[in-house]
Amino acid sequence: MKPLLSKTTKPFIIYVLIILAISIPVYYFVVDAIWKGELDEHNTTIAEKTAYEFNSLKLSDSELEKSITLWNKIQPGTDIEKIPDNYLKKDSFFTVDKQKTFVSQPEIERYRCLKKVVYINKKPFLFTIETNIEESQETVAAIALITIFFFILIVVGLLFLNKKLSTSIWLPFRNTLDQLKTFNLNNQTKIEFAKTDITEFEELNLSLGKLIEHNVSAFKTQKEFTENASHELQTPLAILKNKLDILLQNENLTEKQYQIAEEMNRALTRSSRINKNLLLLAKIDNSQFDKTETIQLDELLHQSMEIFQEHFEQKNISVSKNILPGINISGNRSLTEVLINNLILNAIRHTPANGSISIKLGSSLFEIANSGTEKLNTDLLFKRFSKLSSDSSGSGLGLAIIKEICAFHQWAVSYRFEKNQHIFSVNF
Repeated sequence: MKPLLSKTTKPFIIYVLIILAISIPVYYFVVDAIWKGELDEHNTTIAEKTAYEFNSLKLSDSELEKSITLWNKIQPGTDIEKIPDNYLKKDSFFTVDKQKTFVSQPEIERYRCLKKVVYINKKPFLFTIETNIEESQETVAAIALITIFFFILIVVGLLFLNKKLSTSIWLPFRNTLDQLKTFNLNNQTKIEFAKTDITEFEELNLSLGKLIEHNVSAFKTQKEFTENASHELQTPLAILKNKLDILLQNENLTEKQYQIAEEMNRALTRSSRINKNLLLLAKIDNSQFDKTETIQLDELLHQSMEIFQEHFEQKNISVSKNILPGINISGNRSLTEVLINNLILNAIRHTPANGSISIKLGSSLFEIANSGTEKLNTDLLFKRFSKLSSDSSGSGLGLAIIKEICAFHQWAVSYRFEKNQHIFSVNF
């Protein structure tokens, strides 16, 4: 996870770096073209001024020849050459690389050259001039270094300013986020967000306020409906079951009537169990249980095993246990008891006759394993009303309740199948 600031700053920096990389060769070609243009203009001026100065001296032909010879000797960058009258051509600008011959360590340098026809004493001369071009690479390198320096300065400044400004600009958002983190739907209280002068955050707060108000209202309605429906169903179910019990005790019932009444009694018993389990799930979802009790887990586990002793004997299941004494945890006692009972009952139902069950309890782990032949469908394992066996007496909510109880206590429940054993583990 990355903060929003880094999401916006990183693309900006990358974009500026790309532009900077592109600008360096552009600098080179632009600066080089400017220098060549300036040097061409400079060389043209020198040629024209030289011709003008020679003409102003009004030298004879012999004096002019001597003067030009002297000029060519003392001006290594220029050359004046007499040409025939019919030798006429346009000015020629070009660049050459030449080696310096008048320095101790020869080096190659670039020269901007001009060949221009000038008239001295009304006679045509070819004036050639070569002017050294300053190294563009060095200039561009200097410009690039300066640009990089200011780029770093800008980026550091922007990061610093963004960090400083974000602290104050994003403060309303942080306050809203903190209130949402501490909000509990069970409290059914409306959040009052602080006023802000930032339009987007104010719109966000208004939208969140409406959403929370709607959710609180819907949650309250759903909670009341679930509780009322479950409580109201318990009474007619209890009455029906009582009447069926009385009917089953009637000696005048035929065998067929007795079987029908018995099937009805089993269906009512299952319906009553489902109703109670749904009510329990609703209460867990609504966080209507206290989870700050101190529970002596080893004692609770021994009690549950005594309750199910008859079930173990009915299926001739051998039980091995490894329960450490003095294991205390913090949670809700009644829910923890339901968790243990459901896990043991689930193990009994999925253990074949003459099978085995192993129960372990450590300082941070409760594990129950039972013999089996095939791995359970993990996709349906903790889903409500999912059937994992042919046993129709269950409500289909046992493992779903186990998962919800673990989530309520922030415990982790897991299932695995190893060495022909179904293993359920709860990490406290």
